[in-house]
Amino acid sequence: MDRKSIEDIVIESVCITYERDKSEISCETNIKEDLGGASILMVGLVSLIENELDVLVPLPVAASAKTIGELVDKVEGILKKG
Repeated sequence: MDRKSIEDIVIESVCITYERDKSEISCETNIKEDLGGASILMVGLVSLIENELDVLVPLPVAASAKTIGELVDKVEGILKKG
C-alpha cells in the first residue's frame, strides 16, 4: 500500500473519530492542540485504523505522534515491517 492510501485512511479515521470535516484535517494537523486529543479518542482512532488496515498499532506508538503526518509515518513503518 502506498503512502497516499495510508494517509487517506488515517485522515478519514481521524475525521470519524474526532467528528471533523475532511477539509479541517491535513498531515500538519496537531493531534493534541488542533483536535483536543483526549486519550479515549486516541484509543478509538487506533482501533479504527487497525480495522481499516488490518494492522496492529501499539497505542503508545500512535500516542507519541504529534501530527497526523507523524501518525501516518508510524503506521506506514508498521505496515512495511509486515
